[in-house]
Amino acid sequence: QAQIVESGGDLVQPGGSLKLSCVGSGVPLNIDIVNWYRQRAAGKERELIASVGIGGGTSYDDSVKGRFIGSRDNSKNSVYLQLNSLKFEDTGTYYCNRASMPVGWGQGTQVAVSS
Repeated sequence: QAQIVESGGDLVQPGGSLKLSCVGSGVPLNIDIVNWYRQRAAGKERELIASVGIGGGTSYDDSVKGRFIGSRDNSKNSVYLQLNSLKFEDTGTYYCNRASMPVGWGQGTQVAVSS
């Protein structure tokens, strides 16, 4: 079944770092911008926090600018999000999806920032 799979989330202390991965299983990611979203709690809206262009260009929401870094490896059909200087408010479930041709949402990966 074609799907997007996110991974890399974990429990981390404030100031820590994580690297999230987004892999397209049967879903080509190299043909579109890929967006990263954060959902702070179940039932709340997914907020767009980062975009990674086909050529690797990036844009970020102000809440993560300067701390998160998006990248991609088209040969691996994968997109990444490096999370640095994590804050309590970064806690949530992180999702990725194609921007112009979205597919069904994956399970997401959970990031918990706690001391």
